[in-house]
Amino acid sequence: MSLDLNVAKATFNQQAMNHENFTREDFLRAQDRQKVQQSRASKNWPRLIWLLAGPGILVMLGENDGPSMVSYATTGASYGIGFFVPFILLTFLMAFVVQEMTVRLGAATHRGHAELIFQRFGPFWGYFAMADLVFGNLLTLVTEFIAIQAGGLYFSIPNWISVLGGVLIVISSLALRRYATWERVVLTLAAGNLLFIPAALLAHPNPAAIAHAMATWGPLPGGMGTAFITLILANIGATVTPWMIFFQQSAVVDKGLTRADLPQGRIDTALGASLAAIAAIATLTAAAPLFAAHTDISQFASGADFATALKPLIGSTGASLFALGIIEAGLVAAMTISTSSSYALAEALSARHSFNLDFASGWLFYSAAIVSTLFAAVVVLIPGAPLLAMTLTVNVIATLLMAPALLLLLLLVNDRAIMAGLHNGWLANLAGGAIVIFICLAGTLYGVITVFPNLVGT
Repeated sequence: MSLDLNVAKATFNQQAMNHENFTREDFLRAQDRQKVQQSRASKNWPRLIWLLAGPGILVMLGENDGPSMVSYATTGASYGIGFFVPFILLTFLMAFVVQEMTVRLGAATHRGHAELIFQRFGPFWGYFAMADLVFGNLLTLVTEFIAIQAGGLYFSIPNWISVLGGVLIVISSLALRRYATWERVVLTLAAGNLLFIPAALLAHPNPAAIAHAMATWGPLPGGMGTAFITLILANIGATVTPWMIFFQQSAVVDKGLTRADLPQGRIDTALGASLAAIAAIATLTAAAPLFAAHTDISQFASGADFATALKPLIGSTGASLFALGIIEAGLVAAMTISTSSSYALAEALSARHSFNLDFASGWLFYSAAIVSTLFAAVVVLIPGAPLLAMTLTVNVIATLLMAPALLLLLLLVNDRAIMAGLHNGWLANLAGGAIVIFICLAGTLYGVITVFPNLVGT
């Protein structure tokens, strides 16, 4: 037995030296795993978490994208500090529940989400899921460049320069040719999401009002009208969307996470949800002075109008931080959302898909991100487009598309044949089922008020 083992090791080493059946992708991922194993063996837990963190933080801060931050700002300007503060926390708890299932699915199967759907449910549901994802992602990518453009407008940067700069940054990130490097670069950019925190502090919020809102889920000025229900859906769509499932599962696989890494994967996802929730509430809080000042936001055309309107209320520094945060939100989301489309398309077509690939080996993976990015940028530059309305509508659409994506996820994480001991327990199924029902009810209510607008107030 020992002799056979030594022979196997020698054969593997020889193949690695000769690069036979051992690709650059395999080599880079093996290097990353070696660092993880060394940290685990030495019980260096902080370094272990540092090495394994990434997909969860990225997916949560990436979802704090341009339309999401505008949705939170619209909420703060429309309703102030009240009902929506604890509601935002609830939506990020929902996001953690969904993404934790995604982490387990990736660690158990070492397959991307699109690949698993095709394998387990066949072409019909595979293409259905792909259509759901691609439609939502293209619309959302457009709004990310709307956000980049809007933030630039506050600093008097011409539209085409802001959009071109965003395109160049997104495409340049694809040239890193290393998943670990790409992840750390985007994580560094994602830290800019926290710019909304000092902007919120410059708004001088009342801690007692925030504490009262957390304890009582109120007040709710104006009651539950059409605008309120639309913002409910927009805030859900700002937190739980189909692209997050596809991105994080594929990122977990690309990073090489295993069953042993699940505790750190959960910490990564919880940390991401916490940071994103803080930034989201900070955005609402920063915009709340517009509510106190009775500012009419119905004529706002983009996120730049929020920053401009906030300048006399929270100062030029606060308004500038708000505008920079909008630009960062659009950039990071454009990187992660275009990547989720790349992973899914390559998986569906059984093509290679990893940031550890060179361009020749992963041309389809990289091309999908480049083409979708260019498409979104061109759409944004169309004169006269209703930018703010489009931004809010995208989050509502994301909510309506989420129910089928969640149902497929629940079916997969309950498939004992592929989960091999990591399948959902009753509590996870209860939480997941409740989220599906809640999203369906919210979508149904939105459909009813759209068809019968006189049933509720404005």
